[in-house]
Amino acid sequence: MAGTYFSVFLLFGFLLAGISCGQVDQKKADQYELVWADEFDYVGLPDSLKWSYDTEGNDWGWGNQEEQFYTKRRLANAEVKNGRLYITAIKENYKDRKFTSARLVTKGKGDWLYGKVEVSAKLPEGRGLWPAIWMLPTDWKYGGWPASGEIDIMENVGFMADTILASVHTQSYHHSIGTQQSDTLIIPSCYDEFHTYQLEWEPDELRAYIDGQHFFTFQNEGTGTDAWPFDQRFHLLLNVAVGGTWGGAKGIDSAIFPRSMEVDYVRVYQKQASFKSSN
Repeated sequence: MAGTYFSVFLLFGFLLAGISCGQVDQKKADQYELVWADEFDYVGLPDSLKWSYDTEGNDWGWGNQEEQFYTKRRLANAEVKNGRLYITAIKENYKDRKFTSARLVTKGKGDWLYGKVEVSAKLPEGRGLWPAIWMLPTDWKYGGWPASGEIDIMENVGFMADTILASVHTQSYHHSIGTQQSDTLIIPSCYDEFHTYQLEWEPDELRAYIDGQHFFTFQNEGTGTDAWPFDQRFHLLLNVAVGGTWGGAKGIDSAIFPRSMEVDYVRVYQKQASFKSSN
């Protein structure tokens, strides 16, 4: 009889241990883990193992009639020093343009499906500037813009001082047809202090935050890829544009240059299941 009680007790113990381990595993799977980062703890050009330079749109103004020329591997426009990345817009005659800047991308070096993005940045101030922290599709599976999607974590245009915008663009929802989905938050110190611009991206919704304050949500309606193309890999972009249909809508103040977006760090986190699906 004692042996029977002992067997039952042992079996019960194994069951409890299994449940406990399962709960721990599930809890771990639900937690974000750091999968990619640049702390900018070096000096010189941005790390070539993490960043590339996007210059392909210089010939056509990037579709927004922007006035800058994005350069490649030029310290004047993209430099790491003092523990920060500086993306600098300069007023100068270069090629056939009057301004230069840089547009850095992680494509092919950092591509993710779902996760959390955090970028600590201090923005450049001035009419005509258009700094952005955003994401584009890596594979463009559903076609060209906007069919494959765009995620804007942070945009600011100089004539809308202190106003930070987060938005998405899809085939169903984009500014060209007046259906864009976006929201704003006023950050009076965005030009003087570093703030953390954050995205949480899950299969059912996207959420944007500034310093942990939630201000924008875009939900998966379940109606297909025209509304939700965000089930594919995306990569990160950092840039400072000059002018353009939105950034230059109130003109460009030529007296403000040079101006830099300073970035303290970029960190990307994923949950275990998302990390596996991205690799």
